[in-house]
Amino acid sequence: MTRLKLATVWLGGCSGCHMSFLDLDEWLIDLAAQVDLVYSPFADAKEYPPGVDVVLVEGAIANEDHLQMIQIVRERSHILVSFGDCAVTGNVTALRNPLGSAEPVLQRCYIEAADIHGTIPYEPGIVPTLLDRVIPVHTVVPVDIYLPGCPPSATQIKAVLEALLRGEKPRLKGREFIKFG
Repeated sequence: MTRLKLATVWLGGCSGCHMSFLDLDEWLIDLAAQVDLVYSPFADAKEYPPGVDVVLVEGAIANEDHLQMIQIVRERSHILVSFGDCAVTGNVTALRNPLGSAEPVLQRCYIEAADIHGTIPYEPGIVPTLLDRVIPVHTVVPVDIYLPGCPPSATQIKAVLEALLRGEKPRLKGREFIKFG
């Protein structure tokens, strides 16, 4: 049996979805017997590999690095799961959107609220440029499966992964599996 290549990606979010993934507890041992984790904040992989079977993408797209990363992820992945409310809707990370462009947010955080010598961080290649709007994953690339929740529960994550391991498309229905927040 060919092992599934699994990846997880963390964009603009709090890492709560990845913490729920770890809440799979002992089932992680069963999962490890069936997949190769080829890219994740949990693994020491620096470059997103080609030929990924399933990727769980946590977080919204909030900066230029996220925008570039999600395009690479989509290009190199067969099934992309929008993992958690930030990835699905923008959720908390999109709370800055009503303020307009990124500039008012940066001004407030780094200039107006600064104790001394306020400066907006700018270092090309180190500090990514914020997008003017935080956007959910599906507004940039096609998404195959939506897994809502803030964060999704381990039960929800397991249901999706078990179906994918069987070669089936997950059928999430009922409040336990499709609730937001």
